[in-house]
Amino acid sequence: MSLLANNPTELAEFKALCQRRLHVMMDHYLQAIPSLELKDAMRYSLSDGGKYIRPLLVYATGHIFNVPLDYLDIPATAVELIHTYSLIHDDLPCMDNADLRRGKPSCHKMYGEGLGVLTGDALHTLSVQILASHPAALSSEKRIQMLSVLCNACGPFGMEAGQALDIVMMDNTDLSLELLLQIYRLKTGALLSACVELGRLASTENEDSHQQALTQFGDCIGLAFQIQDDILDIESDTQVLGKTQGIDAMNQKSTYPTLVGLAAAKAKVQALYQEALDAIDYLGPRANLLRAVITQLLERKK
Repeated sequence: MSLLANNPTELAEFKALCQRRLHVMMDHYLQAIPSLELKDAMRYSLSDGGKYIRPLLVYATGHIFNVPLDYLDIPATAVELIHTYSLIHDDLPCMDNADLRRGKPSCHKMYGEGLGVLTGDALHTLSVQILASHPAALSSEKRIQMLSVLCNACGPFGMEAGQALDIVMMDNTDLSLELLLQIYRLKTGALLSACVELGRLASTENEDSHQQALTQFGDCIGLAFQIQDDILDIESDTQVLGKTQGIDAMNQKSTYPTLVGLAAAKAKVQALYQEALDAIDYLGPRANLLRAVITQLLERKK
């Protein structure tokens, strides 16, 4: 499989392959969970409707450096578990109070708030367990580096800090654009950028030029993704989004479009995606798969 960006069929086949591998990994752990209720809630939250953007970034980055899929399965699964945990907690009544996620009732609407919290916690912990101990010929040094990257992205220096600032600051009518972008980089961009770094870490590549270019690439798509979410929350509808449309307005949150206008927000997304593409231009054809993945991000409707 050449996996070129100009062949949509090959990209679709690669996405399907990655999703199958993720499901095998997740099923391996879910089937052994002793609490039936927790197992059901975890499986419910992980199944159906997810775009698998974050694991696809891991796989597509690893493809640049010819990383074996067995190595990439580990960080790809870990980031999908982290992402799903964050959605479960984000939907809770104490956070965004969202009734829908991925086109179906949120975890806490199906299983109750208590089990919703525990399900998120369990997915978070399982991601660390998989990175630390899932069988593969991935060195201990690599695993420690990956754990450091993932924890930094999703903990108090990344996503959790962004979520905390979101709770405290996002309904502030005097919120500055600079602080808003910082919140976006923390709560959304950090994990997306980490996915690219995890794909690189799974390889034997250690050139500084690659790390710098891919870091810039990840930072750009992370910020663009959140601004694009703001735009879709305004322009799309609940059925397409799979979650409640207009929830930011209902929660009276400041967003990029509310601060700069819808047209300027769209222009910013385009500029960030172009900057991301420029950052990896030097990689030539071997980065075509990664280009294809983010091109689909730019064109997404949910």
